[in-house]
Amino acid sequence: MKQSDVKPAFLEQIGNRPDHGRAKTCGRKARRWRGLVSRRARIDAAAVLAHSAFLAPDTIPHIYDGFCEGWTGEPIGAPALPTEVRPSLPAPDGLWDGFWSIAEDAVAGKLDAAQITMRTAELGGTMGEAYLARTAEAAKAYPGVTRIAEDPLPNRIELETLASCPQGSLGRTFHDLIVDNTFDLEVLDRDEIGLSDLPTPLDYLNTRILQSHDLWHIVAGYETTALHEIALSAFQMAQFGHAYSAQFLAVMAAVGAITPSIGYPVLMTSITSAYVHGRRSPPLITIDWEAEWRKPTEAIRSKYGIEPYQRPYPADLIEQRLSA
Repeated sequence: MKQSDVKPAFLEQIGNRPDHGRAKTCGRKARRWRGLVSRRARIDAAAVLAHSAFLAPDTIPHIYDGFCEGWTGEPIGAPALPTEVRPSLPAPDGLWDGFWSIAEDAVAGKLDAAQITMRTAELGGTMGEAYLARTAEAAKAYPGVTRIAEDPLPNRIELETLASCPQGSLGRTFHDLIVDNTFDLEVLDRDEIGLSDLPTPLDYLNTRILQSHDLWHIVAGYETTALHEIALSAFQMAQFGHAYSAQFLAVMAAVGAITPSIGYPVLMTSITSAYVHGRRSPPLITIDWEAEWRKPTEAIRSKYGIEPYQRPYPADLIEQRLSA
């Protein structure tokens, strides 16, 4: 199949609502075979993941559970999450053109990581109130979410508080990660993007994950490299159905459909392994991190039963290949 035929083939498939069985079949067909994965299999996988992310957010755990089972050949190893079967939402005008333009521009090298993030978030922002309502309802099926659903929005984390923590503590490690990499403590301004206006529990979940995304890097064992940013998105999505992560991973799957197949197994093995890690891990979104700042990371992992990510590839594999 020629590269020019990829988008039309994707558009032929995107309207078909996927289920667990179809996702499992897609995962099995897209598995690595002598380093080559057919473009048709990659297109079908991208369509399944994109439909779930944008048109049927309540199906995300079932689609990814199925895809991962097909990809790995093993059960997910976590209890199935309940869901109510509903018709898919209609696609807003221009959704798939916008979606595909992000993937094509990323492949062409026109976007850096921050630009991919912003354009994906902007695309997700066009989905409307019905999408938000479905996403909010779906989030309540994840462990621990109903317990925190009515909590007030978390206070801002202060860099001075983290700096006062002893060497070797989680708080000090978090502080050093932020300062050494010139990161923002909350990634994006919560007020500027209107997180408090989201329906419950999305207001709390999205605020908390913005301020704890880099913290999860540390505790869950993900590095701040390109490959591990993709992997951590899968972990976040597995933890509470994070809508942006699902949309971002769908874009990455489309990128995988366009590019040569040799790198596809790395992409999808990283996504599926991190997703399984997230489904098997306790709910990090419910942890009172502010009460744990002064403790060592290993002590916190032991307390909550958090196993660090077992990386299938070197964390900096993408950077290595780009430099070569």
